[in-house]
Amino acid sequence: MEIVIVADGAAVAARAAQIMAWAIRAVPQPVIGVATGSSPLGIYRELAAQVRAGELDVSNVTAFALDEYIGLAPSHPESYHHVIDETVTKQLGLDPARVHVPNGHISDILTSGDDYERAIVAAGGIDIQLLGIGANGHIGFNEPASSFASRTRMKTLAPQTREDNARFFGSIEEVPVHCITQGLGTILDAGQLLLVAQGESKADAVAAMIEGPVASMCPASALQLHRFATVVIDEAAASKLQLGDYYRHVQQHRGAITA
Repeated sequence: MEIVIVADGAAVAARAAQIMAWAIRAVPQPVIGVATGSSPLGIYRELAAQVRAGELDVSNVTAFALDEYIGLAPSHPESYHHVIDETVTKQLGLDPARVHVPNGHISDILTSGDDYERAIVAAGGIDIQLLGIGANGHIGFNEPASSFASRTRMKTLAPQTREDNARFFGSIEEVPVHCITQGLGTILDAGQLLLVAQGESKADAVAAMIEGPVASMCPASALQLHRFATVVIDEAAASKLQLGDYYRHVQQHRGAITA
């Protein structure tokens, strides 16, 4: 796992967007995994600026979202169909037909997970998956105690997650109790993982992810098992790391060895 510690949220967005852009340029038909929440928004703005400047071609990009609430209409302002459309598809100018979000319609929930898995495989697999992290260590909507072998499926949201997401709704009562999410096994299948976090409220979860044991109680610790996982965090999110100075030392000397 590569740990990148930068000054603040703006620097997190800039560095992560750089990594995403590299991945998009690396293959003719890039497939990216996109996330919702506050942390990725700056990344999408940075990427959109590159597209507008003619520095990044996204005409062949296919995108898969991590998750969706169950029971919200796609037109609901807090459904992830709507959020991804507004923050990713429109901002970057992606072809809407190439942007996929799990189907959270109640009548389809028994089959929509398998359908989503087949769609990812048909697209050739995800080249780079963007992730945030919840205060309880969840990634996607994989709450603590999720199986590391799990695939896209229905989950019940933890009370902490619903409280954290209530800021996007009128009240916590409006936050759905259930969701459909890519599983940890699905996420680990991506060619590269890129997790971003900022702010002191994420510091405990970040420390557990990077320095704690690989354990289902911190789903994000699954990143320790991935060959190409990069974590970009600001100083506040890095504040609980025991080896923070070592990670900064590694950053400083990366690339120092020459042939």
